[in-house]
Amino acid sequence: MKVAFYPGCVSKGACPELYVSAKAIAEPLGLQLEELTEAPCTGAGVLSEQNPELADSLNGLTLAMAEAKDADLMTICSTCQGVLSGVSYHLAKDEKRLEKVNATIGDQGFGLRYSGKTKVKHLLWMLFEDIGLERVRAAIKYKLTGLKIAPFYGCYILRPNEQLGLNERPERKTYLEQLIALLGAEPVEYRGSTKCCGFPMLTFNRDKSLSMAGNHIIEAKDKGADLLVTPCPLCHLNLDGQQPDAARVLKTTIDVPIFHLPQLLGLAFGYSPKELRLDHHVVPTKGALEKIELKV
Repeated sequence: MKVAFYPGCVSKGACPELYVSAKAIAEPLGLQLEELTEAPCTGAGVLSEQNPELADSLNGLTLAMAEAKDADLMTICSTCQGVLSGVSYHLAKDEKRLEKVNATIGDQGFGLRYSGKTKVKHLLWMLFEDIGLERVRAAIKYKLTGLKIAPFYGCYILRPNEQLGLNERPERKTYLEQLIALLGAEPVEYRGSTKCCGFPMLTFNRDKSLSMAGNHIIEAKDKGADLLVTPCPLCHLNLDGQQPDAARVLKTTIDVPIFHLPQLLGLAFGYSPKELRLDHHVVPTKGALEKIELKV
């Protein structure tokens, strides 16, 4: 299955382990990744607040690039998913807004025009809706039995419902739990799984941001979680990269590893922790891996 692959900025920068693991699992899933190497950043929801027309144009360009490949646009970032879905939704409903985007794209000399056909889908959604669970099940070589895993969705893949197609597919709100169970692990139910990680406020209210992230992890830990898994690298930056600081703010020990979704799949598909760069995290993954008899 050919997809227009949009890895996003973070997987090529602060979280390169996400990009590596996503590329690794493509083959067993039957994905042909046509990477959009010239696509711009989505603006992560921040740009749209300051310059909505520029945000429309940049994301419209990405949508047009995918449309030119005659393929669905696959993301591996909840934030990218939310922003691109939002722009796609509004451009489909507002012809004048779409024409303004196309005029801007045309001025840049890309030779592209967006007609509104591109479907934006996170890898998580594609596993269930396009690839199919039978294909996923067939790729599993190593059951993750013995692990208790807490899902952490991130804001942008869960809301707003209408822009993300959740009214038509409410089951998308439970895909992580279903996948965890399919891989042989036990999903951990806790309130924080669908809440904000606090990343958007990290620069202007750091302690509040860190407290939010830390409290979500601690809640999951108290419910027995060995690790958290997230489809959003921005959430990963706050939950993993900032976890030591969150522990200091909350004056407690946390020490819970945070996995990217493709890393979890990669383990089940038989890739080694080193191949998936599970040694690249701030919070060591060793303890969780030992529970399924794997070494970093």
